[in-house]
Amino acid sequence: MKRIPIAGPSITQSEIDRVAEAAATAWYADAGKYHDRFEAAFAGYLGVRHAVSLPSCTAGLHLALAALDIGEGDEVIVPDITWIATSAPVSYVGATPVFADVDRDTWCISAEGLEACVTSRTKAVIGVDLYGNVPDMEAVNAAARRHGIHVIEDAAEAIGSEQDGQRAGSFGIAGTFSFHGSKTMTTGEGGMLVTDDDAIQHRAVVLRDHGRVPGDRVFWNREIAFKYKMSSLQAALGLAQLERIEELTAKKREIFSWYREELSGVAALSLNCEKPGTTNTYWMVTVLVDPSCGLQKEKLMDILAQEGIDCRPFFYPLSSLPAYRDLPSAREARDRNTVSYEISPYGVNLPSALNLTRDDVVRVCDALKKTLDTAPGHGNAG
Repeated sequence: MKRIPIAGPSITQSEIDRVAEAAATAWYADAGKYHDRFEAAFAGYLGVRHAVSLPSCTAGLHLALAALDIGEGDEVIVPDITWIATSAPVSYVGATPVFADVDRDTWCISAEGLEACVTSRTKAVIGVDLYGNVPDMEAVNAAARRHGIHVIEDAAEAIGSEQDGQRAGSFGIAGTFSFHGSKTMTTGEGGMLVTDDDAIQHRAVVLRDHGRVPGDRVFWNREIAFKYKMSSLQAALGLAQLERIEELTAKKREIFSWYREELSGVAALSLNCEKPGTTNTYWMVTVLVDPSCGLQKEKLMDILAQEGIDCRPFFYPLSSLPAYRDLPSAREARDRNTVSYEISPYGVNLPSALNLTRDDVVRVCDALKKTLDTAPGHGNAG
């Protein structure tokens, strides 16, 4: 039985040829040519002034926080529902993560959740474009302005998504992207920091290269910094993928449309939402199971795995993880973040790889519906 993967890229001969060309030519005086082209093309696609290529999205968040001089004694608000890569860089700079509740429909940070977390020590909020969706950025930015805090956008999962005609990743003082192998466009591993702020771009470029100022004396380190650079082969792959970005995001939306059609009559399930004014690129097609079914995510994933179907759990609230469990802000979040704790146990990411066929989606949905039909609370779910 063919196993259906949870995620994976679309790689064509164009990408293979571009990487081979970089392997043959991107050395000596041409060592940085693919970085320059990729960064310029990415900034143009986003409609921002600057893009800085990096080894990961996590590195981008780290550099954004460092460039804003956020550190010991400061607090940074993050949504409780996200991968730990959003919050870990807050600890890297010595600040404290504070976990905000999410919107029940978008699963992204809400302005109300943000407001509930602001203190005199709050310096920034990191909004996450969860699974390809986008928070209500007008409301989030308005709340941030009222309190004088910076907005950083973690768009790791949302390349190509939009809100009110503006690209995801371009709403804050800085935005970050992931090009992990599971993402809609990939460099294998990799990331990008984007910004319209000249000072942040300059600071990020210095910090990613061991504290060396471009054009300065060779090996003249002005401070202790980081090694956060992308390889030429990754940049070449990213450039080729970016040239296909409309095709890749259209495929993601097509895959979601297949799931929506196949699951349209199943009252016990709800799928990713797309609010008016937002274009969701559905990096991960996700279902929430009605709690009355008595079927939590771990059990559902085990059943589907036996059918040859790979899934992932909806993110656990960060404040519930052993990594943060004893942090005072995590204890407060566990009492406050009712939406996060209500929906997380019942969410599952379904197969969303770019090589999926309609038949694959039909098989996943048939297995899912069969599982719900035999669930303990099926009669209560309708």
